[in-house]
Amino acid sequence: MRNNEFAATMVEFLKVYEAIGFEFLPISGKDEIFSSQIEPDSVTEPIDNSNEVMTLQAIRHEIGHCKRCKLHKTRKNIVFGEGDAKARLMFIGEGPGADEDEQGRPFVGRAGKLLTSLINKMGLKREDVFIANVVKCRPPGNREPEQDEVKACIGFLKSQIASITPEVIVTLGTVATKAILATDRPITRLRGEFKDYKGIKLMPTYHPSYLLRNPSAKTVVWTDALKVLKELGLEAPAPAENAGA
Repeated sequence: MRNNEFAATMVEFLKVYEAIGFEFLPISGKDEIFSSQIEPDSVTEPIDNSNEVMTLQAIRHEIGHCKRCKLHKTRKNIVFGEGDAKARLMFIGEGPGADEDEQGRPFVGRAGKLLTSLINKMGLKREDVFIANVVKCRPPGNREPEQDEVKACIGFLKSQIASITPEVIVTLGTVATKAILATDRPITRLRGEFKDYKGIKLMPTYHPSYLLRNPSAKTVVWTDALKVLKELGLEAPAPAENAGA
């Protein structure tokens, strides 16, 4: 078969799949949206979602068995994120820790339990929100992600935000806030007041790991959470205790 005949045949083949609802060709094996086991061949360039809104499944497929930065050398699992694909509220941290790397899920360690407690005190469940990180692989020793690592991964997070279209985003800590807002201002000067991210209200607040070291700051985070609830048109549960208490 000549090249032009082969191309024409492939076009018709793909049209059939498009007509029955496939967004990309099916792959063999179990296809789970948020599983770190979906690992097609990696590519070297981050995605450009400037003109396209991708589904979470397509974003996970695009990440593949990612080798776009050096974090892939030491990770156990890619931590894509989890929750409601159309959540009204999205939480964003900086990167997975040891427990998250082991389980392939975001915020499941000590800091994660504190975040879950905060979500519950807001009258919500983890399944009601979406939880993600700036980088999808654990930085060694739980260090902060480096600039090149953030640059390699931030496009996927922005694609997740575009897909979910939350009404409110809560950034947890300095790294996440700076990455999303492209600012150098410290979290102490940013938290507690809504910012704008592409028309979405964004509330910067302290990271749960900071609260583990500074329990007195839980009341401050709870104050931020109450502002988020008000923005969402939700009533604060009673009694309104401080976050993580």
